[in-house]
Amino acid sequence: MFTEERLEAIEEKLQKDGKVRVKELSELFQVSEDCIRKDLKILENGGKLKRTYGGAILSKDYPLERNVIDRKGYHLEKKTVIAKKALDLINDNETIFLDISTTNIKLAELLAESGKKLVVVSNMIDILQILARSPSITAIGTGGTMFSSVNGFMGAAAIEVIKQYSFDRAYIGSCGIDMTDYSITTLGAEDGLTKKAVLQSSRHKYVLMEKEKFYFNDSFKFAHFEDINGIITDEFPDKDIIEALDAAGVRLV
Repeated sequence: MFTEERLEAIEEKLQKDGKVRVKELSELFQVSEDCIRKDLKILENGGKLKRTYGGAILSKDYPLERNVIDRKGYHLEKKTVIAKKALDLINDNETIFLDISTTNIKLAELLAESGKKLVVVSNMIDILQILARSPSITAIGTGGTMFSSVNGFMGAAAIEVIKQYSFDRAYIGSCGIDMTDYSITTLGAEDGLTKKAVLQSSRHKYVLMEKEKFYFNDSFKFAHFEDINGIITDEFPDKDIIEALDAAGVRLV
C-alpha cells in the first residue's frame, strides 16, 4: 500500500471511530509503529487530527479549544461521576481549594447540598456563587487579575493570597497529561503558575479530569506525577498508563 492510500485509510478510520491507536494501525497495515507515527504527523500538519499518547483523535473532537464558558455543558455526565468521587474524599472541618475547572463547578454544587462544614477557597467566580448558598460553607475568593475566558482570577495577585493558606485538600483541573515525561498540563502560564501555587500549599492534591485527557496534553506543564497524590477520573485509562501511575505512587480514583 502506498503512503497516500494508507493516509486516506487512516483518515477514514478516524471518521468512523473518532480515534486510532498506533499499535493497531501498525498491525492493520503491516508497517512499523514509527511509520504510523510519521503518517499521523502528516495528517496532524494537515489539520486532520490531533495526535495523542499512543494514537490520535479527530481535530474536531479535541476539547481544549473550548473556553470555560463553552465547556460547562461538555461531558456533563462524566464530570458528575468525577465530582461525586471527589466529594466522598472530603471530611467535615477541612479547608479545601477548588481550582478553575468546570468539573469543580459540579463539585461545588454537590458540596453546597451536602451539609458538610468546610472552608472553601477558590479563584473561580462560578464556584464562589454556588458555595455562597450553603450556610455550612465559608467561601473565600482569592481575588487578583480577572480573566473573562475562565470567569476567574489568575496570576501574581491570586498566587500571593493562595500562599497564605494551608489546604487540607486541593482539587485541580487539567487540560491533559504528557506521558512522555509524566507532566500535567494546562493552557497557559498564568493558569499553570496559579495551579502550581495551590499544589505547593496543599497536603492532599488531586487532579480532576476525564479519561480522554490521559491521551493528549496542552502547552504549559505545571506539575509532574510526583507532585500530586491522585487523579480522579470517570473511567480508568489503558493498562500502560495505570502501571505508570502506580509506579509513580499516584492513586487513581
